[in-house]
Amino acid sequence: MPSWLTDVRLIAAVAVVVALVVAVLVYRRVKRRNQFASPLERATFSTLHTVSLAAPALREGLSEGSAQFAVPYLRTLLDTEALSMTGSDCVPLAWDGEAEHHSLDVRQYAEKVMRTGRQQVASRKDIECGSQDCPVRGIVVVPLEVDGNVAGTLAAVSAETPGPVLLRASAEVARYVSSQLELADLDESRARLNRAEVRALRAQISPHFIYNALNTVASFIRTDPERARELLMEFADFTRYSFRQAGEYTTLADELKNIDRYLALEHARFGNRLTVKVQVAPEVLSVVLPFLALQPLVENAVRHGLSGKPGGGTVTLTAEDSGAECTIIVEDDGVGMDPKALKEENRDAHLSGAHVGLGNVDDRMRSAFGPDYGLIVETERGAGTKIILRVPKFRAGVRV
Repeated sequence: MPSWLTDVRLIAAVAVVVALVVAVLVYRRVKRRNQFASPLERATFSTLHTVSLAAPALREGLSEGSAQFAVPYLRTLLDTEALSMTGSDCVPLAWDGEAEHHSLDVRQYAEKVMRTGRQQVASRKDIECGSQDCPVRGIVVVPLEVDGNVAGTLAAVSAETPGPVLLRASAEVARYVSSQLELADLDESRARLNRAEVRALRAQISPHFIYNALNTVASFIRTDPERARELLMEFADFTRYSFRQAGEYTTLADELKNIDRYLALEHARFGNRLTVKVQVAPEVLSVVLPFLALQPLVENAVRHGLSGKPGGGTVTLTAEDSGAECTIIVEDDGVGMDPKALKEENRDAHLSGAHVGLGNVDDRMRSAFGPDYGLIVETERGAGTKIILRVPKFRAGVRV
């Protein structure tokens, strides 16, 4: 992972901790005295509350919608006549307050900020205004930075001549906005990575499964045309789901339906050599997990566990309610493998293609739910393989 992503996460974590510490200390002080907060304490709570209201929109990235939602809250922090936010083209995305006839002045100084990357300050003598009643006495325009690049600007339109307090306050608010935009960029980068990993997994489906599935269908065309038709429909539904253009998440119920299609095709291929047992608690069917998280694990059990075992074997899939989590287990009684060899193969899977599905699912589970939610694989030569997934029932940002 690039170092700047780590830095952003660290900055965000520190900022959250500092804010929480301040809030807790003030709360404890008020609670001990058992009286109303002082003006300073009320101001602290008000600032933290205002910052929290602006954050969700900013975490969506810099756009007209997010700017229009966040700017009124940011203006409350600065207490200026007006506040504007522009994009990289210097056109105001949002304007809150009076004196919008100064938008051209804001754009002029925003262009300087975009060129230089430095804060720009304009006093009354620098601003052309034909209105004698106009209260504006100065404009402060500061850069909004994402990954070291100026992505837009924040412009404070003041009824007073800009002084050190406004300059510093504007810079601090811009720094806060920049940190939220960097987190939004991090979220988008993670989403792009997840989409790329899904594309890689889809590409892996093609070589070893589609060929076998079509061969199986072909083998029934003359002997059992109706069975061939049914299998062809299962194959069509399987590929339609696997290559769908929907989001990066799905429900356990939809994943299980796709696994049924996959197993129908494999049953036709292996016959009595393949036995499948499925036990799923109804209350976990709505659990949300990464798209194509289970099918590769079942395919791994069939392809690597049972295909090389004389007489075949059994694949068991269970999904249980474990309180705040859903525990999913994919197990086979196949040939198993050396755990050290599996670890080495997964490390080089992007080159060799071996067990690439396991590594892909492991990466996406960790990306979606955190480092503690990777795959747990238990295997040994001749002892089969057991793969365990823990899926949180609820996680912010994870939705179908």
